[in-house]
Amino acid sequence: MGYSMSALRAFGSERTNHGEPMRQIILEEPGRFVAAHADPPGRAQRQALVRVRRVGVCGTDAHAFEGKQPFFSYPRILGHELAVEVVEAPPNERGIAAGDRCAVEPYLSCGRCHACAVGKPNCCEKIQVMGVHVDGGMCGWMSVPVERLYKSEKLSLDQLALVETLGIGAHAVARSALRAGEEVLVVGAGPIGLAVTQFALAAGGRVQVAEPNPMRREAVGLLGVRVLESGESVGSAASGGLGGKLADVVIDATGNPKAMEQSFNYVAHGGRLVFVGLAQARISFDDPLFHRREMTVLASRNSCGDFPRIIRMIEEGQVSTDPWITHRMVLAEVPNRFPGLLSRADCVKAMVEVTDEDR
Repeated sequence: MGYSMSALRAFGSERTNHGEPMRQIILEEPGRFVAAHADPPGRAQRQALVRVRRVGVCGTDAHAFEGKQPFFSYPRILGHELAVEVVEAPPNERGIAAGDRCAVEPYLSCGRCHACAVGKPNCCEKIQVMGVHVDGGMCGWMSVPVERLYKSEKLSLDQLALVETLGIGAHAVARSALRAGEEVLVVGAGPIGLAVTQFALAAGGRVQVAEPNPMRREAVGLLGVRVLESGESVGSAASGGLGGKLADVVIDATGNPKAMEQSFNYVAHGGRLVFVGLAQARISFDDPLFHRREMTVLASRNSCGDFPRIIRMIEEGQVSTDPWITHRMVLAEVPNRFPGLLSRADCVKAMVEVTDEDR
């Protein structure tokens, strides 16, 4: 379903007083957060009024803070990994009602462009992503299209906030067309790499991970996946370091141009390379190697219709969220604590808790 550009920017102009002004954290420019207060939004037509409860911090937010995020403008309220509680909702076929706890799919597509017409709203030509193109969830309240809410009576708020990140990994694995029994190398074990790893395992892949960071290596170990040793990972994989084989599928989740270029070396003849990590740079490769192995190179952007499946898989224990959250803060602490997270080698995923004082 498409949304007008004016509605995307403002999430509706009907405003009602829902109490005291809410706190919001605004990224005014690269490197500078500002805490402010504003009146809570009213519920616009076809939208639900929600209280934000959890906001996951991801690489997109870090890159925006550093001024290195493509498709970004300032000032902006960050936050697209969201768990919310519904306060008001219009009549809807989804059964979304007041009191429901939901994950938020933050991708707002136009419904009319070529990408939407061919079933790829995740790369809509006019896509608006909450927290990137329009304001996101680092605030007390939001008005959200009801079609973008996915409820669960079983998942915790933390788990609901992780659904979006897991969706990125699920889509990357879908793009790879991974078949059961194929060798998979995941390059990078940050949050996206962890998500890729879990869905590659669920698809029956024989998964190994390349990651130098000790904390992230430990998180991968909790999933029962082998992490390549330093002597056999990036350098030796080109000569068969994956147990004597190159990988049928390589999924690069680093967003690091050098690592992305090196990933071409690990792809087997006839294999596929998926770039899910995003870099604001040009990526080059050796054309004879590319042709000799007849590689397929794919991009993966956002997720596409996977929220219900992911929620079900977490509820059924097929996907674990245990390795994820390593740091927590409340919304008021973001301006002071967020910058320090960028230099912490032990941070896998930080979670922002929105308290009653924030709304």
